[in-house]
Amino acid sequence: MNLIDTHAHLYAEEFDADIAEVIDRSIQNNVSHILLPNIDMSTIDRLKNTSALSNTKLSFLPMMGLHPCYVKADVEEQLSVIKNDLFSNANDYIAIGEIGLDYYWDTTFKEHQIMALQAQIDWAIALQKPIAIHCRDAYSDLIEILTKKKHPDLRGVLHCFGGSIEEAKQLINLGFYLGIGGVLTYKKSGLDLVIKEIDLSFLVLETDAPYLPPVPFRGKRNESAYLVHIAEKLAEVKNVSLDMIADITTKNAKQLFNIN
Repeated sequence: MNLIDTHAHLYAEEFDADIAEVIDRSIQNNVSHILLPNIDMSTIDRLKNTSALSNTKLSFLPMMGLHPCYVKADVEEQLSVIKNDLFSNANDYIAIGEIGLDYYWDTTFKEHQIMALQAQIDWAIALQKPIAIHCRDAYSDLIEILTKKKHPDLRGVLHCFGGSIEEAKQLINLGFYLGIGGVLTYKKSGLDLVIKEIDLSFLVLETDAPYLPPVPFRGKRNESAYLVHIAEKLAEVKNVSLDMIADITTKNAKQLFNIN
């Protein structure tokens, strides 16, 4: 069995004390690749340092982008620094991410978020790379933007998908996969009812470590080793074997992110 964690922030400070052990546990739990989305210009060095820890059993695959929750008044500077690094080292990055829209906490910089998302989508099309999208309380605007930007080279994943069945189908029709994480294991999330209606060929697995740990680790730090618990829950929801979940989601991730 082989699993790919398509979204984890293992370069975060939460892992400074035991990253070697975190890597070992990931390998023991059949995780072969971990994709690392960037946050903003302050995390670039940490991202690169963790990516350099790849070994023969586990590959770290970094992304470059500006997270919507970190879009503030300095957005132009942030985008400039990130774009420069991305275009100077394009071959080092598997995707553009984590990008998107988040209206949950604050809409002060809503227009800045929209501008940043549109700019980064354009970079992705220019570089022919997939995008990893963060979306919270903003699916309507997101789908409108993706529809307007529709392009043969525009593809990606809705990280930590939490929308409706209708939104899921709209996004899939636009060429996107849905990233499924620990929320699937939460009893009251309702995500299981949505995912039950979505074909496995459109799903990839993720942890979003150190956030959103699956049951039975709620309230603790999440890590990539826990991806197997998400896979097990997805197997239960879809009424198929764990091996089938591993095979299909790994194939999906390799296809989307062009992983050899």
